[in-house]
Amino acid sequence: MSIQAPTRTGFEKWQDGLARAVGDAKWNAYDCEVEMAVGEFNRHLGGTSGYRPLDWQLIKAMLWTESGAEHAEWKVKPMQIGVAGDPGLMALLSGKEGGELIIPPTWSGLLTAGSVRSMPSHNIRAGIAYLLMRMANFEHKSVAAEDGQIHEVTVKAGDSFDKIAKAQGTTIDVLKQLNPSGSVLRVGQVLKYKKASVRRVITGWRHINTASIAQRYNGGGDPNYAKKLDYALTLIRKGKAAACPQ
Repeated sequence: MSIQAPTRTGFEKWQDGLARAVGDAKWNAYDCEVEMAVGEFNRHLGGTSGYRPLDWQLIKAMLWTESGAEHAEWKVKPMQIGVAGDPGLMALLSGKEGGELIIPPTWSGLLTAGSVRSMPSHNIRAGIAYLLMRMANFEHKSVAAEDGQIHEVTVKAGDSFDKIAKAQGTTIDVLKQLNPSGSVLRVGQVLKYKKASVRRVITGWRHINTASIAQRYNGGGDPNYAKKLDYALTLIRKGKAAACPQ
């Protein structure tokens, strides 16, 4: 009586396929692009509160998990952002969820729905940007103009902090910060102010690891996503990366 071998799960079959990637140059094709892109984001966001430099090999693990060299989209959309039914790209480019703060200035305006869906270098950057957008904490705060110049305005009859702020191109918060003793306005009173506006700003970051990526990038679509990232990252760390020009 023959003993039937246990049926391998889909995840185990996926592991078998990925194990063959080690040492195959096709799977390292985007190493330099990913390294360069991650460096761009790290330099751009490095000054924000609580930001920790992103590990480029973690992004490479995402490429191996999202598509991989044997996937039909590997040469076009390796990060899979912008595929049919994916809302991530439009969220990133909408200007309503903070994507404009995440994308490095050199790429602002270059990442478009068309370019992200047709150029792998753009797809990789859009994927990284969407990931970081989902990991950032945002708030709307008063932001003073960079010149720091202080102006003065004289209070007139009928004025309020709101009316003065709108007329002078500043915010109520900035007016009150610069005039702590002026909580009650009086006609003839001179107030100091700086030009300012209420803007969305990055106030902090969630911890970026395979579990948080599975939750906030993949959105729970693949229950094995975090396990896949862990496995891919283990293989990548053991393997040899492509030699990139310095």
